[in-house]
Amino acid sequence: MFYRRILSSLRKWAISEHRKPLVLRGARQVGKTTVVEEFAKEFDVFLSLNLEKIADKAVFESNDAPEDILKAIYLLKNKERTPGRTLLFIDEVQNSKKAVSLLRYFYEDVPELFVIAAGSLLETLIDVQISFPVGRVEYIALRPCSFSEFLGAIGETQIRDKLLSVELPEAIHSRVMKLFNEFVLIGGMPEIVALYAENRDIVALRKVYDTLLSGYRDDIEKYASNKTERNVLRHILKNGWRYAGQRIKFECFGESNYKSREVGEAFRTLEKALVLELCYPTVITDSPISPDLKKSPKLLWLDTGIVNYVAKNQLEIFGTQNISELWKGKIAEHIVGQEIISHNDSVLSQRNFWVREAKNSQAELDFIIQTESHIVPVEVKAGHNSKIKSMHSFMEVSKHDVAVRFWNNPMQKDIVSLQNNKTYTLLNLPYYYAEVLGEILSN
Repeated sequence: MFYRRILSSLRKWAISEHRKPLVLRGARQVGKTTVVEEFAKEFDVFLSLNLEKIADKAVFESNDAPEDILKAIYLLKNKERTPGRTLLFIDEVQNSKKAVSLLRYFYEDVPELFVIAAGSLLETLIDVQISFPVGRVEYIALRPCSFSEFLGAIGETQIRDKLLSVELPEAIHSRVMKLFNEFVLIGGMPEIVALYAENRDIVALRKVYDTLLSGYRDDIEKYASNKTERNVLRHILKNGWRYAGQRIKFECFGESNYKSREVGEAFRTLEKALVLELCYPTVITDSPISPDLKKSPKLLWLDTGIVNYVAKNQLEIFGTQNISELWKGKIAEHIVGQEIISHNDSVLSQRNFWVREAKNSQAELDFIIQTESHIVPVEVKAGHNSKIKSMHSFMEVSKHDVAVRFWNNPMQKDIVSLQNNKTYTLLNLPYYYAEVLGEILSN
Protein backbone atom coordinates (compact mmCIF):
# COMPACT_ATOMS: atom_id res chain seq x y z
CA MET A 1 0.00 0.00 0.00
CA PHE A 2 1.28 3.43 -0.95
CA TYR A 3 -0.30 6.68 0.18
CA ARG A 4 -3.56 7.68 -1.51
CA ARG A 5 -4.73 11.25 -1.17
CA ILE A 6 -8.32 10.17 -0.53
CA LEU A 7 -7.30 9.11 2.97
CA SER A 8 -7.36 12.77 3.99
CA SER A 9 -10.94 13.02 2.73
CA LEU A 10 -11.90 9.93 4.70
CA ARG A 11 -10.41 11.47 7.84
CA LYS A 12 -12.46 14.63 7.32
CA TRP A 13 -15.57 12.48 6.94
CA ALA A 14 -14.75 10.62 10.15
CA ILE A 15 -14.51 13.77 12.30
CA SER A 16 -17.58 15.46 10.84
CA GLU A 17 -20.33 16.16 13.38
CA HIS A 18 -22.95 15.26 10.77
CA ARG A 19 -21.26 12.12 9.50
CA LYS A 20 -23.49 9.72 7.56
CA PRO A 21 -22.75 6.26 6.16
CA LEU A 22 -20.33 6.72 3.29
CA VAL A 23 -20.76 5.16 -0.15
CA LEU A 24 -17.32 4.91 -1.77
CA ARG A 25 -17.75 5.00 -5.53
CA GLY A 26 -15.19 4.11 -8.14
CA ALA A 27 -14.51 1.88 -11.11
CA ARG A 28 -13.36 -1.68 -10.69
CA GLN A 29 -9.80 -2.04 -9.37
CA VAL A 30 -9.17 1.61 -8.48
CA GLY A 31 -8.28 0.48 -4.96
CA LYS A 32 -11.47 0.94 -2.91
CA THR A 33 -10.98 -2.08 -0.67
CA THR A 34 -7.26 -1.41 -0.18
CA VAL A 35 -7.89 2.22 0.79
CA VAL A 36 -10.54 1.27 3.34
CA GLU A 37 -8.30 -1.41 4.87
CA GLU A 38 -5.53 1.17 5.23
CA PHE A 39 -7.95 3.67 6.75
CA ALA A 40 -9.17 0.98 9.16
CA LYS A 41 -5.76 0.99 10.88
CA GLU A 42 -6.84 4.26 12.52
CA PHE A 43 -9.76 2.54 14.31
CA ASP A 44 -9.96 0.34 17.39
CA VAL A 45 -12.21 -2.25 15.73
CA PHE A 46 -12.57 -3.10 12.04
CA LEU A 47 -15.48 -5.20 10.82
CA SER A 48 -15.26 -6.15 7.16
CA LEU A 49 -17.98 -7.86 5.13
CA ASN A 50 -18.00 -8.92 1.49
CA LEU A 51 -21.55 -9.50 0.32
CA GLU A 52 -20.37 -11.79 -2.47
CA LYS A 53 -19.89 -14.29 0.37
CA ILE A 54 -23.07 -16.12 1.33
CA ALA A 55 -22.42 -15.98 5.08
CA ASP A 56 -21.72 -12.22 5.05
CA LYS A 57 -24.80 -11.50 2.97
CA ALA A 58 -26.99 -13.62 5.24
CA VAL A 59 -26.32 -11.25 8.15
CA PHE A 60 -28.47 -8.63 6.42
CA GLU A 61 -31.01 -10.96 4.87
CA SER A 62 -31.93 -12.52 8.21
CA ASN A 63 -31.98 -9.40 10.39
CA ASP A 64 -33.81 -6.06 10.29
CA ALA A 65 -32.57 -4.07 13.27
CA PRO A 66 -29.08 -2.50 13.13
CA GLU A 67 -28.31 -3.65 16.66
CA ASP A 68 -29.14 -7.27 15.80
CA ILE A 69 -27.05 -7.00 12.63
CA LEU A 70 -24.08 -5.73 14.62
CA LYS A 71 -24.34 -8.58 17.12
CA ALA A 72 -24.45 -11.07 14.24
CA ILE A 73 -21.40 -9.46 12.58
CA TYR A 74 -19.34 -9.62 15.79
CA LEU A 75 -20.22 -13.29 16.16
CA LEU A 76 -19.52 -14.07 12.52
CA LYS A 77 -16.14 -12.34 12.64
CA ASN A 78 -15.30 -13.74 16.08
CA LYS A 79 -14.57 -10.33 17.57
CA GLU A 80 -15.30 -8.82 20.97
CA ARG A 81 -17.42 -5.69 21.18
CA THR A 82 -15.19 -3.22 23.00
CA PRO A 83 -15.20 0.56 23.63
CA GLY A 84 -13.56 2.71 20.99
CA ARG A 85 -14.07 3.67 17.39
CA THR A 86 -15.52 0.91 15.19
CA LEU A 87 -15.44 0.93 11.38
CA LEU A 88 -17.86 -1.30 9.50
CA PHE A 89 -16.97 -1.89 5.84
CA ILE A 90 -19.60 -3.45 3.57
CA ASP A 91 -17.95 -4.40 0.29
CA GLU A 92 -19.90 -5.42 -2.84
CA VAL A 93 -22.98 -3.98 -1.14
CA GLN A 94 -24.95 -4.09 -4.39
CA ASN A 95 -25.44 -7.83 -3.87
CA SER A 96 -28.02 -7.16 -1.16
CA LYS A 97 -30.82 -4.67 -1.71
CA LYS A 98 -31.66 -5.04 1.96
CA ALA A 99 -28.15 -4.06 3.04
CA VAL A 100 -28.42 -0.88 0.96
CA SER A 101 -31.78 0.04 2.43
CA LEU A 102 -30.52 -0.61 5.96
CA LEU A 103 -27.74 1.98 5.63
CA ARG A 104 -30.23 4.66 6.69
CA TYR A 105 -30.94 2.87 9.95
CA PHE A 106 -27.27 2.70 10.88
CA TYR A 107 -27.28 6.49 10.52
CA GLU A 108 -30.40 6.89 12.68
CA ASP A 109 -30.00 4.13 15.28
CA VAL A 110 -26.23 3.62 15.65
CA PRO A 111 -24.73 7.07 14.93
CA GLU A 112 -21.49 6.23 16.76
CA LEU A 113 -20.71 3.49 14.22
CA PHE A 114 -18.54 4.45 11.21
CA VAL A 115 -19.98 2.79 8.09
CA ILE A 116 -18.46 2.64 4.60
CA ALA A 117 -20.07 0.77 1.70
CA ALA A 118 -18.56 0.04 -1.70
CA GLY A 119 -19.06 -2.11 -4.76
CA SER A 120 -17.36 -2.51 -8.12
CA LEU A 121 -20.68 -2.40 -9.98
CA LEU A 122 -22.62 -0.32 -7.50
CA GLU A 123 -22.92 2.59 -9.89
CA THR A 124 -24.72 0.61 -12.60
CA LEU A 125 -27.54 -0.17 -10.17
CA ILE A 126 -28.18 3.32 -8.81
CA ASP A 127 -31.73 4.46 -9.64
CA VAL A 128 -32.37 1.17 -11.45
CA GLN A 129 -32.55 -1.89 -9.22
CA ILE A 130 -31.58 -0.40 -5.87
CA SER A 131 -32.95 2.67 -4.16
CA PHE A 132 -30.39 4.40 -1.97
CA PRO A 133 -31.63 6.12 1.18
CA VAL A 134 -31.76 9.71 -0.05
CA GLY A 135 -30.29 12.22 2.39
CA ARG A 136 -29.07 9.54 4.78
CA VAL A 137 -25.83 8.56 3.05
CA GLU A 138 -23.03 10.56 1.48
CA TYR A 139 -20.80 9.79 -1.46
CA ILE A 140 -17.15 10.13 -2.32
CA ALA A 141 -15.36 9.10 -5.52
CA LEU A 142 -12.07 7.23 -5.75
CA ARG A 143 -10.21 7.65 -9.02
CA PRO A 144 -6.98 6.16 -10.43
CA CYS A 145 -3.70 7.36 -8.92
CA SER A 146 -2.52 10.85 -9.76
CA PHE A 147 1.05 11.71 -10.75
CA SER A 148 1.90 12.74 -7.18
CA GLU A 149 0.65 9.38 -5.88
CA PHE A 150 2.73 7.66 -8.54
CA LEU A 151 5.79 9.61 -7.36
CA GLY A 152 5.14 8.51 -3.80
CA ALA A 153 4.82 4.88 -4.88
CA ILE A 154 8.19 4.87 -6.67
CA GLY A 155 9.95 6.62 -3.77
CA GLU A 156 10.25 10.12 -5.26
CA THR A 157 8.74 11.74 -2.17
CA GLN A 158 10.77 14.97 -2.28
CA ILE A 159 9.71 15.68 -5.86
CA ARG A 160 6.14 14.79 -4.89
CA ASP A 161 6.10 17.26 -2.02
CA LYS A 162 7.55 20.07 -4.14
CA LEU A 163 5.04 19.28 -6.88
CA LEU A 164 2.07 19.54 -4.52
CA SER A 165 3.35 22.87 -3.19
CA VAL A 166 4.11 24.09 -6.74
CA GLU A 167 7.74 24.69 -5.85
CA LEU A 168 9.62 22.48 -8.30
CA PRO A 169 12.83 24.25 -9.42
CA GLU A 170 13.29 24.70 -13.14
CA ALA A 171 16.66 22.97 -12.88
CA ILE A 172 14.99 19.58 -12.44
CA HIS A 173 12.26 20.14 -15.04
CA SER A 174 13.70 17.55 -17.45
CA ARG A 175 13.90 14.93 -14.71
CA VAL A 176 10.30 15.53 -13.62
CA MET A 177 9.11 15.39 -17.24
CA LYS A 178 10.87 12.04 -17.65
CA LEU A 179 9.03 10.73 -14.59
CA PHE A 180 5.76 12.17 -15.88
CA ASN A 181 6.22 10.41 -19.22
CA GLU A 182 6.65 7.14 -17.28
CA PHE A 183 3.35 7.88 -15.55
CA VAL A 184 1.65 8.65 -18.87
CA LEU A 185 2.94 5.34 -20.20
CA ILE A 186 1.65 3.05 -17.43
CA GLY A 187 -1.28 5.08 -16.06
CA GLY A 188 -2.70 5.27 -12.56
CA MET A 189 -4.38 1.93 -11.82
CA PRO A 190 -3.08 1.07 -8.32
CA GLU A 191 -2.06 -2.53 -9.02
CA ILE A 192 -0.16 -1.41 -12.13
CA VAL A 193 1.57 1.38 -10.20
CA ALA A 194 2.50 -0.94 -7.31
CA LEU A 195 3.97 -3.59 -9.61
CA TYR A 196 5.90 -1.01 -11.63
CA ALA A 197 7.27 0.53 -8.43
CA GLU A 198 8.47 -2.91 -7.39
CA ASN A 199 10.42 -3.93 -10.48
CA ARG A 200 10.22 -1.11 -13.11
CA ASP A 201 9.42 -3.77 -15.72
CA ILE A 202 6.82 -2.60 -18.25
CA VAL A 203 6.56 -6.03 -19.91
CA ALA A 204 5.54 -7.58 -16.59
CA LEU A 205 2.48 -5.30 -16.50
CA ARG A 206 0.78 -6.96 -19.47
CA LYS A 207 -0.96 -9.66 -17.46
CA VAL A 208 -2.37 -7.06 -15.08
CA TYR A 209 -3.72 -4.95 -17.95
CA ASP A 210 -5.31 -8.05 -19.48
CA THR A 211 -6.88 -8.99 -16.15
CA LEU A 212 -8.27 -5.48 -15.71
CA LEU A 213 -9.81 -5.47 -19.18
CA SER A 214 -11.28 -8.96 -18.74
CA GLY A 215 -12.75 -7.91 -15.40
CA TYR A 216 -14.45 -4.88 -16.94
CA ARG A 217 -15.93 -6.98 -19.74
CA ASP A 218 -17.15 -9.75 -17.43
CA ASP A 219 -18.59 -7.46 -14.76
CA ILE A 220 -20.32 -4.92 -16.98
CA GLU A 221 -21.99 -7.58 -19.11
CA LYS A 222 -23.77 -8.95 -16.02
CA TYR A 223 -25.82 -5.79 -15.81
CA ALA A 224 -26.74 -5.37 -19.47
CA SER A 225 -30.52 -5.14 -19.71
CA ASN A 226 -30.71 -7.25 -22.88
CA LYS A 227 -28.65 -9.13 -25.46
CA THR A 228 -28.27 -6.09 -27.72
CA GLU A 229 -26.89 -3.91 -24.93
CA ARG A 230 -24.48 -6.69 -23.96
CA ASN A 231 -23.17 -6.81 -27.53
CA VAL A 232 -22.83 -3.04 -27.71
CA LEU A 233 -20.97 -2.98 -24.37
CA ARG A 234 -18.59 -5.61 -25.72
CA HIS A 235 -18.05 -3.56 -28.86
CA ILE A 236 -17.28 -0.36 -26.93
CA LEU A 237 -14.91 -2.10 -24.51
CA LYS A 238 -13.10 -3.74 -27.42
CA ASN A 239 -12.93 -0.87 -29.90
CA GLY A 240 -13.66 2.35 -28.00
CA TRP A 241 -10.21 2.88 -26.50
CA ARG A 242 -8.76 4.16 -29.76
CA TYR A 243 -11.23 7.06 -29.68
CA ALA A 244 -9.86 8.40 -26.39
CA GLY A 245 -9.82 12.20 -26.29
CA GLN A 246 -11.84 12.44 -29.50
CA ARG A 247 -15.35 13.69 -30.16
CA ILE A 248 -17.65 10.81 -31.00
CA LYS A 249 -21.06 10.11 -32.47
CA PHE A 250 -23.27 7.33 -31.14
CA GLU A 251 -24.71 6.32 -34.50
CA CYS A 252 -22.59 3.46 -35.95
CA PHE A 253 -19.92 4.08 -33.30
CA GLY A 254 -16.62 2.36 -33.99
CA GLU A 255 -17.60 1.37 -37.54
CA SER A 256 -20.51 -0.70 -36.24
CA ASN A 257 -24.12 -0.97 -37.35
CA TYR A 258 -25.54 -0.10 -33.92
CA LYS A 259 -28.12 2.66 -33.66
CA SER A 260 -27.61 5.88 -31.73
CA ARG A 261 -30.06 4.90 -28.97
CA GLU A 262 -28.39 1.51 -28.42
CA VAL A 263 -24.89 2.98 -28.25
CA GLY A 264 -26.03 5.84 -26.02
CA GLU A 265 -27.57 3.46 -23.48
CA ALA A 266 -24.40 1.36 -23.39
CA PHE A 267 -22.20 4.43 -22.93
CA ARG A 268 -24.39 5.59 -20.05
CA THR A 269 -24.02 2.19 -18.37
CA LEU A 270 -20.23 2.46 -18.63
CA GLU A 271 -20.39 6.04 -17.40
CA LYS A 272 -22.33 4.98 -14.30
CA ALA A 273 -19.63 2.40 -13.66
CA LEU A 274 -17.07 5.25 -13.86
CA VAL A 275 -15.16 3.41 -16.58
CA LEU A 276 -15.43 6.44 -18.85
CA GLU A 277 -16.92 9.91 -19.09
CA LEU A 278 -18.78 11.58 -21.91
CA CYS A 279 -17.33 15.08 -21.79
CA TYR A 280 -19.82 17.51 -23.36
CA PRO A 281 -19.05 20.91 -24.88
CA THR A 282 -20.35 24.29 -23.86
CA VAL A 283 -20.78 27.31 -26.09
CA ILE A 284 -20.79 29.93 -23.34
CA THR A 285 -17.84 31.85 -21.88
CA ASP A 286 -19.34 32.81 -18.53
CA SER A 287 -20.41 30.94 -15.41
CA PRO A 288 -22.17 28.73 -14.68
CA ILE A 289 -20.97 26.16 -17.20
CA SER A 290 -23.90 24.66 -19.05
CA PRO A 291 -23.05 21.65 -21.25
CA ASP A 292 -24.81 21.32 -24.58
CA LEU A 293 -26.02 17.71 -24.56
CA LYS A 294 -27.14 17.94 -28.18
CA LYS A 295 -23.58 18.29 -29.41
CA SER A 296 -21.06 15.49 -29.86
CA PRO A 297 -19.24 14.60 -26.62
CA LYS A 298 -15.56 13.86 -26.16
CA LEU A 299 -14.72 10.34 -24.95
CA LEU A 300 -12.52 10.23 -21.83
CA TRP A 301 -11.63 6.84 -20.33
CA LEU A 302 -10.80 6.43 -16.66
CA ASP A 303 -7.08 5.76 -17.25
CA THR A 304 -4.59 6.78 -19.93
CA GLY A 305 -2.35 3.80 -19.20
CA ILE A 306 -5.10 1.36 -20.20
CA VAL A 307 -5.73 3.43 -23.33
CA ASN A 308 -2.04 3.17 -24.27
CA TYR A 309 -1.96 -0.58 -23.66
CA VAL A 310 -5.06 -1.38 -25.70
CA ALA A 311 -4.02 0.98 -28.51
CA LYS A 312 -0.52 -0.58 -28.52
CA ASN A 313 0.90 2.89 -28.03
CA GLN A 314 3.38 2.11 -25.26
CA LEU A 315 6.55 1.79 -27.35
CA GLU A 316 5.94 5.15 -29.02
CA ILE A 317 5.47 6.87 -25.64
CA PHE A 318 8.51 5.15 -24.16
CA GLY A 319 10.87 6.91 -26.58
CA THR A 320 9.20 10.31 -26.86
CA GLN A 321 10.51 13.63 -25.60
CA ASN A 322 7.18 15.41 -25.96
CA ILE A 323 3.83 13.69 -25.44
CA SER A 324 2.02 16.45 -27.37
CA GLU A 325 3.49 14.95 -30.53
CA LEU A 326 1.75 11.60 -29.98
CA TRP A 327 -1.58 10.57 -31.43
CA LYS A 328 -2.24 14.10 -32.76
CA GLY A 329 -1.94 15.42 -29.23
CA LYS A 330 -4.80 13.30 -27.87
CA ILE A 331 -2.64 11.39 -25.37
CA ALA A 332 -1.42 14.67 -23.83
CA GLU A 333 -4.98 15.97 -23.73
CA HIS A 334 -6.28 12.75 -22.20
CA ILE A 335 -3.73 12.62 -19.37
CA VAL A 336 -4.25 16.31 -18.57
CA GLY A 337 -7.98 15.67 -18.35
CA GLN A 338 -7.35 12.70 -16.07
CA GLU A 339 -5.09 14.73 -13.81
CA ILE A 340 -7.43 17.73 -13.65
CA ILE A 341 -10.11 15.60 -12.01
CA SER A 342 -7.78 13.41 -9.93
CA HIS A 343 -7.98 15.63 -6.83
CA ASN A 344 -11.75 15.99 -7.04
CA ASP A 345 -13.54 13.33 -5.02
CA SER A 346 -17.05 14.61 -5.74
CA VAL A 347 -19.12 12.02 -7.59
CA LEU A 348 -20.86 14.85 -9.47
CA SER A 349 -17.70 16.30 -11.04
CA GLN A 350 -17.70 16.48 -14.81
CA ARG A 351 -15.29 17.90 -17.32
CA ASN A 352 -16.34 20.16 -20.17
CA PHE A 353 -14.76 21.78 -23.20
CA TRP A 354 -15.66 24.83 -25.28
CA VAL A 355 -16.69 25.05 -28.92
CA ARG A 356 -17.75 27.71 -31.37
CA GLU A 357 -19.35 26.16 -34.41
CA ALA A 358 -20.44 29.23 -36.37
CA LYS A 359 -20.17 29.09 -40.14
CA ASN A 360 -16.64 29.94 -41.30
CA SER A 361 -15.59 30.56 -37.69
CA GLN A 362 -15.03 27.35 -35.79
CA ALA A 363 -12.95 27.01 -32.64
CA GLU A 364 -12.47 24.42 -29.91
CA LEU A 365 -10.69 24.44 -26.53
CA ASP A 366 -9.66 21.26 -24.75
CA PHE A 367 -11.19 22.01 -21.33
CA ILE A 368 -13.10 24.67 -19.43
CA ILE A 369 -12.51 25.00 -15.67
CA GLN A 370 -14.81 26.84 -13.28
CA THR A 371 -13.22 28.27 -10.14
CA GLU A 372 -15.75 30.05 -7.97
CA SER A 373 -17.25 32.59 -10.41
CA HIS A 374 -14.43 32.45 -12.94
CA ILE A 375 -14.26 30.44 -16.16
CA VAL A 376 -10.72 29.45 -17.15
CA PRO A 377 -10.03 27.99 -20.60
CA VAL A 378 -7.41 25.23 -20.82
CA GLU A 379 -5.46 24.29 -23.92
CA VAL A 380 -3.07 21.33 -24.20
CA LYS A 381 -0.65 22.34 -26.90
CA ALA A 382 3.01 23.04 -27.52
CA GLY A 383 4.43 25.90 -29.54
CA HIS A 384 4.25 29.66 -29.77
CA ASN A 385 1.26 31.72 -28.64
CA SER A 386 0.27 32.30 -32.25
CA LYS A 387 -0.70 28.63 -32.46
CA ILE A 388 -3.46 28.88 -29.87
CA LYS A 389 -5.99 30.71 -32.01
CA SER A 390 -8.97 29.04 -30.32
CA MET A 391 -7.75 30.39 -26.99
CA HIS A 392 -7.58 33.89 -28.45
CA SER A 393 -11.10 33.52 -29.85
CA PHE A 394 -12.43 32.53 -26.44
CA MET A 395 -10.64 35.30 -24.57
CA GLU A 396 -11.84 37.96 -27.01
CA VAL A 397 -15.44 37.39 -25.88
CA SER A 398 -14.79 36.31 -22.28
CA LYS A 399 -15.00 38.80 -19.43
CA HIS A 400 -12.23 36.93 -17.59
CA ASP A 401 -8.52 37.53 -18.04
CA VAL A 402 -6.69 34.30 -17.17
CA ALA A 403 -6.09 31.29 -19.40
CA VAL A 404 -3.98 28.12 -19.09
CA ARG A 405 -1.87 26.23 -21.60
CA PHE A 406 -0.20 22.92 -20.70
CA TRP A 407 3.02 22.15 -22.53
CA ASN A 408 6.38 20.39 -22.36
CA ASN A 409 8.37 23.39 -21.09
CA PRO A 410 8.88 24.93 -17.63
CA MET A 411 6.31 27.27 -16.10
CA GLN A 412 6.03 30.64 -17.80
CA LYS A 413 3.61 33.56 -17.59
CA ASP A 414 2.81 35.65 -20.66
CA ILE A 415 0.71 38.75 -21.19
CA VAL A 416 -1.12 38.29 -24.49
CA SER A 417 -2.54 41.18 -26.50
CA LEU A 418 -5.57 40.55 -28.69
CA GLN A 419 -6.80 42.34 -31.81
CA ASN A 420 -9.64 43.98 -29.87
CA ASN A 421 -7.01 45.58 -27.56
CA LYS A 422 -7.86 43.26 -24.68
CA THR A 423 -4.98 41.62 -22.81
CA TYR A 424 -5.00 38.46 -20.75
CA THR A 425 -2.60 36.42 -18.64
CA LEU A 426 -1.59 33.10 -20.14
CA LEU A 427 -0.20 30.62 -17.62
CA ASN A 428 2.00 28.15 -19.45
CA LEU A 429 2.29 25.14 -17.16
CA PRO A 430 4.30 21.92 -17.58
CA TYR A 431 2.09 18.83 -17.87
CA TYR A 432 3.05 17.59 -14.41
CA TYR A 433 1.22 20.50 -12.74
CA ALA A 434 -2.18 19.46 -14.15
CA GLU A 435 -3.31 17.80 -10.93
CA VAL A 436 -2.71 20.97 -8.90
CA LEU A 437 -4.31 23.32 -11.40
CA GLY A 438 -7.03 24.23 -8.90
CA GLU A 439 -4.48 25.26 -6.30
CA ILE A 440 -2.49 27.27 -8.85
CA LEU A 441 -5.57 29.16 -10.01
CA SER A 442 -6.78 29.86 -6.46
CA ASN A 443 -3.40 31.37 -5.61
